[in-house]
Order: sequence, then structure tokens, then C-alpha cells
Amino acid sequence: MNTETPFVDDLERQRARSEISADFYAQALEASRQFRTEYAERANAVKAADMPMERTADGLIKHIINEGMNTKECCIDICMQFLDPNGSTGTSRHLSEEVAFVIEGTGYDLHYDVRFHCADEFIWEWDTEPKKYEWGPGDFIYVPPYCAHKRFNSDSENEARVVVINSRMMKAIGFDWFDQLEPAEGYEDLWVPPED
Repeated sequence: MNTETPFVDDLERQRARSEISADFYAQALEASRQFRTEYAERANAVKAADMPMERTADGLIKHIINEGMNTKECCIDICMQFLDPNGSTGTSRHLSEEVAFVIEGTGYDLHYDVRFHCADEFIWEWDTEPKKYEWGPGDFIYVPPYCAHKRFNSDSENEARVVVINSRMMKAIGFDWFDQLEPAEGYEDLWVPPED
């Protein structure tokens, strides 16, 4: 290491301190203490009867794990989608990737892949022709980040059930981008169109 050329100068030393004070560090320590106390009381297991159903703009779902359910899981949300015979979800997109597992039923997903460019702001472009992915019982479905997607039950007589897993991590780092582009049929009363 060269000791003749200083790493910092007088100007940097002057800027190193300010007259403004805060207690952010102390607040973080207290928040962590409170979290650990509260976390110890959270549920390790959730009984099927305690998993709430919800009518959403994307269709009918059962929350298996959700941020609002007071469980020890802090990173992912899991729900079960119920698709009526010949029914479908709405079309949605979210910046977190999605993984899904088909419990029962046969159908397909339509995925509108996205490309983006970032200069002064993000510029998003979605494919106008979707990719089609067929699925059945026991199959895994992957939805890439911010890909507009819609799920269809192709069985005219039986309901399809799909377990869907999404990460909360993108939300935690400031990318809580989640849009319902169109509602599922029969759930139009719950739809709030995106602003863009």
C-alpha cells in the first residue's frame, strides 16, 4: 500500500460528519427485538379449515400461506386456484416469478413474455402472441417475472385446482409491481383496472 498518497483529502473529511442526528440504528434494534417476540407467537402449522377462501379479480382462491395469516413463513405466499369447468383466471402480471403445481385437472397457460429496456425509466414490451403451455395433474408450471399470464381449465366437466407460489421478496426490495390486467369471468365486480 502506498502511504505517500493519501486515500482521503480534507474536503472528504469535512463531508464525513454532519450536524443532523438520527436514531435509525436504535429503531432497527428495537424493531428486531419486537419482531422476534411477535414471531415466537406465530403459527408453525395452519389447518385446512383455517385457510381462508377469497373471491378475487383473478378468480376463487384458498390462501394456504399469506402475509396476513400470522405464520412463521416470511418470504412466500401460497394459494390454491379453483378453475371452473372450461373456466379461467384473469390475466395478471407481477415482478416476482411464479411457480405452480397442478393438483387436479387439465388445461393450459398463456404467457405473454416481456422484454424491457432501462434508460431514464423502465420501458416494458410484451409479446402480442402468447406461448401456450399445457398442464395436467402433477405438472409444474413456471411463470417468468412480469410475464402477463392467464390459466385455463380445458375440462368441460371437472374443476381444476392449482397451487400457486409467489415470493414476497421483490415487494420487500421496492418492486411491488402487481397488476390484474383483466378479470376472470364472473369476478368483474372485483376488478380495478391498472392505471397504465
